[in-house]
Amino acid sequence: MSTLADDFDQSLGLRVRTEREARGWSLSDLSERAGVSRAMIHKIERGESSPTAALLGRLCAAFGFSVSTLIARAEAGAERLMRLADQPVWVDPETGYRRRQASPAAAPAELVEVELPAGARVAYPAAAFAFQRQMLRVMEGTLTFVEGETVHRLASGDCLALAAPVDCAFVNDSEETCRYLVILVRGDRG
Repeated sequence: MSTLADDFDQSLGLRVRTEREARGWSLSDLSERAGVSRAMIHKIERGESSPTAALLGRLCAAFGFSVSTLIARAEAGAERLMRLADQPVWVDPETGYRRRQASPAAAPAELVEVELPAGARVAYPAAAFAFQRQMLRVMEGTLTFVEGETVHRLASGDCLALAAPVDCAFVNDSEETCRYLVILVRGDRG
């Protein structure tokens, strides 16, 4: 298993800077688009800070792609086969949320396996969902998915197709870890 640690922070930071510069954006431009301070973006780009899931979600929303895409690009993989031992795992330093990129970067859809610890909550802005369609399937435990004003309580085996983009939160209000899959299809929501 490839665990993303300190050395990955360097790769991630370089990828954020590359994405920003490819768009011709200054630090201030990205800061405005993502709602993240210039100082924090600068620390991330230098590999001095390990961003939270929520912060990555805001940066990726500004770039117009998913957190999984950013992680895959930082890992620079383009293979069609993604063996379990090679699937990158990223852990949110704030919540302990574990995100495994289970699909190859070259795939037309993304498959992400998430472990959300008991009591954890991870929120994403609507912009993080604007460029893709998503489904959630709970594998173990229970997940409370807050989709705007709608609250979905999902149990093992339940599958939910997300509606139009709104601010969302993944919440595990149980006493056990919740494991779920996120299936993302790139492109407009047409």
